[in-house]
Amino acid sequence: MIFLRSLVFNILCYSLILMGCIVTVLLGWFLPKKFIWLFWNDAVLILLRNLLKWICGLKIEIRGAHNIQNSPAIYACKHQSALETYILTSYIKNATFIFKKELTHIPFFGWAIALYGSVPVDRSGGSRALKNMLISAKKLLNRGQSIIIFPEGTRTQPGKTIEYKSGVACLYQNLDVPVIPVATNTGLFWKKNSFLRYPGKIIFEFLPPIPQDLDKKSFMSKLKNDIETKCYEINNESLLSYPYVKQFF
Repeated sequence: MIFLRSLVFNILCYSLILMGCIVTVLLGWFLPKKFIWLFWNDAVLILLRNLLKWICGLKIEIRGAHNIQNSPAIYACKHQSALETYILTSYIKNATFIFKKELTHIPFFGWAIALYGSVPVDRSGGSRALKNMLISAKKLLNRGQSIIIFPEGTRTQPGKTIEYKSGVACLYQNLDVPVIPVATNTGLFWKKNSFLRYPGKIIFEFLPPIPQDLDKKSFMSKLKNDIETKCYEINNESLLSYPYVKQFF
């Protein structure tokens, strides 16, 4: 049954995303970005959330919503599955992503996220790439947008972590806006590189902003500790409610 549900969901999900990308590529050159954001966040992503609920039995719970800022901010989110990139902007209004430049080479999808206003980063570009990212981020914040970044730079399995990249510290040190850690358990139900989607409850928890007066080392330590500690708590909670996900943790 899970295989059949996953098959139906994946067909509809990726068809929906492809349709959204095609529409964005066709119209994104002519329409203001706010219309593109409305199209994705108030149409495509709402349909996607309903597909998750109706077909996969996957509900989404938002915790710590009071930590979502009304003004521009940086959201540093744990990255366990593709779902974060599909869902987060429907909860963080007027936000866009910092993403790896290689994704722009994917036909339609890469073009669409560029037209959406996301910031590509060449991960092999060193200090020049960080400088370009910072310039683009300042422009977005000055336009009233928030930024979502994945500090590890790639997806990791639940219970696992890798070194947090310096890009998030660069933003923290040079941009006078709050940094909000975000923990999640998506990888328990939408496993990396897996076809299957398991029923359960996906949690996104927005944590209190990181104090803005820390040095780089202290900031990176606190950010990682806050995110990983909360992910550990959420994962254990999920194991109690949905013991079949233990195979992923």
